[in-house]
Amino acid sequence: MVEVGMHAPDFESVDDSGQPFRLSQLRGRWVVLYFYPKDNTPGCTREACAFRDVHTVLTQQGATVVGVSPDSVRSHQRFKEQYELPFVLISDPGGQIAQQYGVWQERHLYGRRFMGVARTTFVIDPGGVIRAVFPNVRVDGHAEEVLHRLMALQRE
Repeated sequence: MVEVGMHAPDFESVDDSGQPFRLSQLRGRWVVLYFYPKDNTPGCTREACAFRDVHTVLTQQGATVVGVSPDSVRSHQRFKEQYELPFVLISDPGGQIAQQYGVWQERHLYGRRFMGVARTTFVIDPGGVIRAVFPNVRVDGHAEEVLHRLMALQRE
């Protein structure tokens, strides 16, 4: 997994509006990059809505929120519209971006093993360096925890 102090791997994909997206286009800004397993599932919906609810404060702190999952652009469009998400969602259908960040892992669900996204959040500074990693995220309270950590990092 990508660790604190490493440069965030750049990637190119497509966002929820079908437009090309590169992480490096956000250089110069703080970035909250969060990986989640699937649109419209209970945990992922709660997490997205929590980031939505603190989005104004994150933006006031100079941060941009980016969500990444293996879902399609169309799935992201519906998810974003349904929950009024004010941030970009990136489609990673083959899990290549998740692999770059070390969050494409073996998962276990109902006795079944499969490869999928381990819910993880990275805070990236304006220079493109990973400043905080939140692995195996528990959804409740996570967005607020990220906000507080971002504010603490900005004070350093």
